[in-house]
Amino acid sequence: MNRSETRTSRRPVSRRRRAAGIAACLLGLIGGAVGAAPAAQADGDGPAPAVCPAELAEKATCYSGQDANGAHYTFAIPARWNGSLVVHAHGGPDLGDASDPGRSGEDLQRWAVMVDEGYAWAGSSYRRGGYGTRMAAADTENVRRLFVDTFGRPQRTYVHGQSWGGNVAAKVVEVYGGHHGPYDGALLTNGVLAGGTRGYDYRVDLRVVYQYYCQNHPRPTEPRYPLWEGLRAGSTMTTAGLRARLQECTGYASAPQERTALQQRNLDDILAVTRIPERTLESHLRFATFTFRDIVLGRLGGRNPFSNKGVRYSGSHDDKALNAGVERFSADPAARRDLSYDSDLTGRVHVPVLTLHAIDDPTAFVEHEAAYRATLEGARRDGHLVQTFTRESEHSELSDSEYASAVSSLDTWVRTGRKPSPRSIAASCPAFDRAYGTGCFYDPDFSPAPYASRIRPRPGGLDWPAMTFAEEQAWSRIDGIGIAP
Repeated sequence: MNRSETRTSRRPVSRRRRAAGIAACLLGLIGGAVGAAPAAQADGDGPAPAVCPAELAEKATCYSGQDANGAHYTFAIPARWNGSLVVHAHGGPDLGDASDPGRSGEDLQRWAVMVDEGYAWAGSSYRRGGYGTRMAAADTENVRRLFVDTFGRPQRTYVHGQSWGGNVAAKVVEVYGGHHGPYDGALLTNGVLAGGTRGYDYRVDLRVVYQYYCQNHPRPTEPRYPLWEGLRAGSTMTTAGLRARLQECTGYASAPQERTALQQRNLDDILAVTRIPERTLESHLRFATFTFRDIVLGRLGGRNPFSNKGVRYSGSHDDKALNAGVERFSADPAARRDLSYDSDLTGRVHVPVLTLHAIDDPTAFVEHEAAYRATLEGARRDGHLVQTFTRESEHSELSDSEYASAVSSLDTWVRTGRKPSPRSIAASCPAFDRAYGTGCFYDPDFSPAPYASRIRPRPGGLDWPAMTFAEEQAWSRIDGIGIAP
């Protein structure tokens, strides 16, 4: 991703008026009501016309801008607008210091299917990189308000989140989607739905298990630091440098016949113990290095929110030695509370929520869906949830035909009040596939195993939600709680 310093651009007010006029005409054509908008934080100039992605050329009108918090954003209004809006929450988190001016446009290109289906689209790049689920949720809500401020209130509004953006979007509907709130439903795809305090435990395990076997992150000759930091402050290690160390220890990038016997055994042990797919081992280690450093040193003031105390590791060639030698640590209770408040979910939802998840997702394991169902069951809100699964093996994107059938099924559920089933959603997909030709891979009979079957639970980690609504309310009264924007 390209990075840029946050800057406030100044554009003629007449452009905003022209954009609003175009949108008002579109709303008039479909019978949409342009109502009074809630106060939105904008830079004072509003969105300016922008070039749409090639996929949407001559199909939509696009706009871009930057809000008062520095978040870049993108809007798209299809030529045949159905009157409803999809607000998108992107994944990551990216680790740049400032808002990425290109990120929201790239996301629009990736999910152009939403606009093809007639929905207006709004996406924020967030005001900065780095971790902060509530910050990202606030920026997502803010881009919705900016859309309403400029183009009028849509007939219906849906929030969509992919990957970490699924966590963000789930937080949006809990924080901003109460009774009679602005959101009518949520679509969460390949979401990280176990939250921050449990959703990264397998990466905590990877960090310590990797170091036990490889002893090169850090090397014995380098300054020591606790592994829960991910990487020490001031380190100049790059992603290329990390890949080199992983290759040195495991030969992961080499053909099996080119690895040494020790490299193969190290790789086999790491994969067996952590249950991480070989094809995403490097990306998970990057997260457990650079994103952990951001969470701990950048957001929590050096305090540790992670624990592996009481975890018994198994699957290696010598489990006894591994458990005796692996680094152990306990979380700082205040740091864990702050991460929980920022990213864990209470399950208190008031609108329909539809999820779509690849069964063989190698990044956000499908067991995240079991955690989310348990969270809503714990809050007695599982009646608002329908979960669907596909026989796919990708994380970053799924079939356009499935995205189209999912958003259509969610819209029908909201409009009619008739709750769909995984089987009815799967049955609707072939009609969309005739237009997109990307395939329908639904498995309506699939049900994920419990979260603890894939990720080793910490003490107390079997009860959901990870943060109760009562805890959230009590913690919200603590000055400085959570992660600062």
